[in-house]
Amino acid sequence: MISGGPTVAGTTRNSQKANAREVMRIVGESSKRSKSEMTLEFGDPDEGLKLPQDDPLVITPAIRNYHVMRVLVDNGAFMDILFHDIFIRMSYNDSQLTPSDTPIYGFNHMEYKVEGEIQLPVTIGEEPREATQILNFQVVKVSSTYNSIMGRTWIHAFKVVPLTYHMVLKFPTRNGVGEEKGDHKMAHSCYVALRPDGT
Repeated sequence: MISGGPTVAGTTRNSQKANAREVMRIVGESSKRSKSEMTLEFGDPDEGLKLPQDDPLVITPAIRNYHVMRVLVDNGAFMDILFHDIFIRMSYNDSQLTPSDTPIYGFNHMEYKVEGEIQLPVTIGEEPREATQILNFQVVKVSSTYNSIMGRTWIHAFKVVPLTYHMVLKFPTRNGVGEEKGDHKMAHSCYVALRPDGT
């Protein structure tokens, strides 16, 4: 799990306490928002999917018109991360980053420095059922088998419902339910690469 970094609650202790009070105030109140008519359904997994499986959901979205492979969908991550190697391969340089002094923390509570942040458009799905959102990426100079990690800010922005068992995610669009399929082979190779013994 990755934590830290900017959140909806802000980065100061006071803003986070104020957000927590607001959340506690509205919990239990009836929602005044309109209900969506769209239903997201999951049938049987694709025939090409080897089951049983426990691999992560890895997709290839378009980030600023660049098809970025090996993107991990992680609802345990607080933010969206773009690793520095792919950032450079996308023809960006560090001067285009907005400075960020907010550290992020990895699995063992190790602190990692953020090189900076950048806003980029991300597109998932296929025409006519695709969706695009501008996301704020934290660029981190850390070695990783993944090129990017899409966290809860991405999931919430697109209203995505990920299902790792089916290796697919679904999301609402103006033209119905959009779908982004995970790459099972790529997910498995990333998973194997993360293991200390490589098996």
